[in-house]
Amino acid sequence: MLLDDVAISKSIIESFKAKLLANLEVDVALVGAGPSNIVAGYYLGKAGFKAALFEAKLAPGGGMWAGGMMFNEIVVQEDAVPVIEDLGIVYQAKGNGYYTMDSVEATSTIISKCVKAGASIFNLVKVTDVLFREDEGHSKVSGVVINWSPVEKLGLFVDPLSVKARFVVDGTGHPADICRTVARKMDVKLNTRTGDVVGEMSLWAEKGEQFTLANTGEVFPGLYVTGMAANNAFGGPRMGPIFGGMLLSGQKVADILIAGLKG
Repeated sequence: MLLDDVAISKSIIESFKAKLLANLEVDVALVGAGPSNIVAGYYLGKAGFKAALFEAKLAPGGGMWAGGMMFNEIVVQEDAVPVIEDLGIVYQAKGNGYYTMDSVEATSTIISKCVKAGASIFNLVKVTDVLFREDEGHSKVSGVVINWSPVEKLGLFVDPLSVKARFVVDGTGHPADICRTVARKMDVKLNTRTGDVVGEMSLWAEKGEQFTLANTGEVFPGLYVTGMAANNAFGGPRMGPIFGGMLLSGQKVADILIAGLKG
């Protein structure tokens, strides 16, 4: 078989075009492809809903690849074991309710499971803004505005594209970028104690894990937070290199959204 360079390029362009067109209207737009949003994408896809993840960096997975201080092992607590077993991740019991996973195997498995469940991941795509509409006199987030990450990084004046979504999830991690954008641009109050992004506290694993899960949910009509974005938005401690709360947060936000989509 002779390889045709143009045919190769044409195949890439046609396939990507079809994927992008199929995701201009989705049930859920997940901003950031860290572990929480990837898990959420897996459960949403498994439930039959259309979910698209938009990741500004080259590799989905967020900080999960690196483990703790680039030791590529991560820790989860016993509460998260049902999730990692559901995903088919290999783990080892370390005693006292702690379990370790190879971060590369765990992260790649979650990504693969998410895509195979039917969710689409668009890497190198930056969410630069949100769509909002008036719903019975109240503002509601109703989609995202996207552009290539290099366009945003280089400050180029290139108009973006829009993706309509019934729900948007801020899974941007420590920055909580989408929450900040909504509060600033729409001049509204978020469902936090200050009405704005409170900002995360210093590390406290136990409290951080509890806070992440407790504050996973709606922060503004149409906008939800998960993972470290929940900590930042609501002002909780970070939790360090333990990922059980991140996985459980992704499962929780998916459960909330599935109930809303079915309602």
